[in-house]
Amino acid sequence: MTLHLVGPHAWTEVPATLGYDAADPYAVRISFGEPDAVDGISWLLGRDLLRAGLERPTGDGDVRLWPARTTGDVLFLHLRAPSGEALFELSRTAVAAFLRQTEQVVPIGAEATALQVDDELAALLSGGGADPAGR
Repeated sequence: MTLHLVGPHAWTEVPATLGYDAADPYAVRISFGEPDAVDGISWLLGRDLLRAGLERPTGDGDVRLWPARTTGDVLFLHLRAPSGEALFELSRTAVAAFLRQTEQVVPIGAEATALQVDDELAALLSGGGADPAGR
């Protein structure tokens, strides 16, 4: 998809990719730059946050989303980092279609079931390897 970076004097087109992985069912990754770029920048957004932003202003702090009042197909995405901030315009229709695709992978409300919490916790507590206690 193409986002429009809203600048002080002009808009700049920015290629971006939305990604979803059932292993992290609560998150959506937005990667800026060409899909095969090694030096791209990625942000993780909450899937619920992205869905809510289609209908109303949402977010707090580093990530905020809101639909445009004047047109039905514009969604604003504001990102803030220590190095600066950016305001993007993107298609609400494209984001809504993407979210429907994620719901086919992991339905809304089924995220906890898709998350392998026990396996992840065991790996974390064992330092990512074999159980140190030999159990």
